[in-house]
Amino acid sequence: MNTRQRFLESMKNFNTDVPTMKWEFGYWGETINRWYRAGLPRRNPPKLPREITTPTASLYVPAWNSDNPYVSEREYPEGIAITGGGLYTPTQGFPLDNDVKDCTGMDETQRLVDLNLLFYPMFDVRTIRETEDKLIYRDIDGVVRTFLKETATLPSWRETPITGWNSWEKLKEERITFNHIRDRLPEDWNERVASYHNRDYPLGLGGYPQGFFGTPAHLLGYENLFKWYYRKPDLIHDILNTFTELWIAVFSEVLKDVEIDHVQIWEDISYGSGSMVSPKVIREFMVPYYKRMTDFLISEGVDLIFVDTDGDCMDIIPLFVEAGVTGMLPFEVSAGMNVVKAREKFPDLAMMGGIPKSEITKGRERIDEILKPVEHLLHKGGYIPFGDHLIPPDVPWENFRYYRERLNDLIENT
Repeated sequence: MNTRQRFLESMKNFNTDVPTMKWEFGYWGETINRWYRAGLPRRNPPKLPREITTPTASLYVPAWNSDNPYVSEREYPEGIAITGGGLYTPTQGFPLDNDVKDCTGMDETQRLVDLNLLFYPMFDVRTIRETEDKLIYRDIDGVVRTFLKETATLPSWRETPITGWNSWEKLKEERITFNHIRDRLPEDWNERVASYHNRDYPLGLGGYPQGFFGTPAHLLGYENLFKWYYRKPDLIHDILNTFTELWIAVFSEVLKDVEIDHVQIWEDISYGSGSMVSPKVIREFMVPYYKRMTDFLISEGVDLIFVDTDGDCMDIIPLFVEAGVTGMLPFEVSAGMNVVKAREKFPDLAMMGGIPKSEITKGRERIDEILKPVEHLLHKGGYIPFGDHLIPPDVPWENFRYYRERLNDLIENT
């Protein structure tokens, strides 16, 4: 079986006779820098995307490619993510790893169709102020951000394109029209369709920043969103209703031409001690729109629908399941998540992640311990094991190689 077939057998059918995917969520830029210095063969290093195509692929591209005195030649910004299969590509201007994958015998990544799911036309990138240490700029989604070059993590929100009803109505009129939906597909769509028909990798829709909590949080800022749930609920409903209609319209065009394997919805709704919003808010502002989307997808034959959320989300998984979600990732152990308990509570939920990434630093004996639950879960099916988020830079290359060899062996022989 090829990668796509194994993915579908593992995630849809929970087929334990087929080896599940050998993926990692990804790696911090500093991690990859250190691993190359420690002996990772540099044969096909990640290529930093420079072209701006859509918000799906190109948010933050201006920041990663800014003139940065803290990034040495042939190295990466320390706070960038490098995708590794579990974290799909393209997304957020992140480069795709090949060298770690090839050196440790992992599988080809899952990919997303590069769609414009926000504003069309996109905003023009505009530099507002740039110094040796900082870049303040407007990105293609209209959000003004600050990028700190030394730490080089995701740029922080500064100003939003949505400040109330007037600005939102103006955006809808100018940048969320339904007259030219196919213009939101890639320019070389016909060529891509031909290549998709012969693919051997999983192909998905959605991704960052598409989400029923994630998108308004991304465009409004978390503080505004939390306030407006109570002060401007009609506006939040209108935003969600508009984007739900837009996403269904765009996905409908794609599904006319291509068979899609899964959908990725980005939320990041949780943190270390639970959800950032109450179940009541989720039921009012998210579940109805989820149901519209998942009902549509299932009617089109797409029945693998994943939610990506960090933090402790155990208490709100039932709400996602009720809304039609069939899988989740990355089950952050450091936030209290436990994939064994999740499997017991939700036997039909497809799961990805769940291995405590920071424990890999502690050597072979500890690595063997943290992999013990993996064998149990592989026997249950519906599970792709990998680190519970980006592998941090304090994980030595030799430790990671040992961890991946052991994990690959479990996947191949369980």
